[in-house]
Amino acid sequence: MYIYLTSGTADYMEKVRAQHSNESIFIMQGEGNTILLEENDKKKSSFAVPRKYEVLDAVGDLQQKGYFVMNNIPVTDEGRPVFEHRFLNRAGAIEQEPGFIAFRLLRPLDSDTYIVLTQWAGPASFEAWQSSQAFKKAHSERPATSPAQNIFSGKSYVTKYSAPVDEE
Repeated sequence: MYIYLTSGTADYMEKVRAQHSNESIFIMQGEGNTILLEENDKKKSSFAVPRKYEVLDAVGDLQQKGYFVMNNIPVTDEGRPVFEHRFLNRAGAIEQEPGFIAFRLLRPLDSDTYIVLTQWAGPASFEAWQSSQAFKKAHSERPATSPAQNIFSGKSYVTKYSAPVDEE
């Protein structure tokens, strides 16, 4: 499975989404930008110039509602196997959290930045997860990385988006 991302103004993103209404495309609004996310089994996107990712792990179905959080994590080429191993062997505690909708671990196909994508019922659900014991446990059990084994090529950052609900 693959995920493709593109960004632009809200009006333009709505037009692009309408042009591809038969595809699995979600619109998300962030602070100062709007993105489209396309999820499919093809190695081709509906977008002209997308950011491309392979889905390594998926839980739940993405939906056009709620709150999306993307943890963007730059990883060195040498660090990719270590990073992927850690995430593919995670405890999976997030799936039990109230308000959790979906999870995707995205391997970049044209950059060094992985995305850990989670979808929530709303911001309060995500904040509750961050304050939970399960979050503390999941993030404290990370294996120590020695200074000689730095797998990160830059500082990670988080982007947050709200999904406008489709009018039926």
